[in-house]
Amino acid sequence: MSDSPTPTPSPEPLAVRPAVAAKMLSISERLLWSKTNCGEIPCVRIGRSVLYSVETLKRWLNEQTGGGR
Repeated sequence: MSDSPTPTPSPEPLAVRPAVAAKMLSISERLLWSKTNCGEIPCVRIGRSVLYSVETLKRWLNEQTGGGR
């Protein structure tokens, strides 16, 4: 038996950058920017960085599929 610690899975991030957000939603970055600029998908701006809350993306996707009604 090994006494080495069992690696724990890394926790899900709270927010992701645009490329990852687009991939999570299976849409292009261009469509993500379009929906962000019209206010449909909210983002957080910290300095020059743009981040998307993972929980917000999940909630938005759920609403689009009728789960939020």
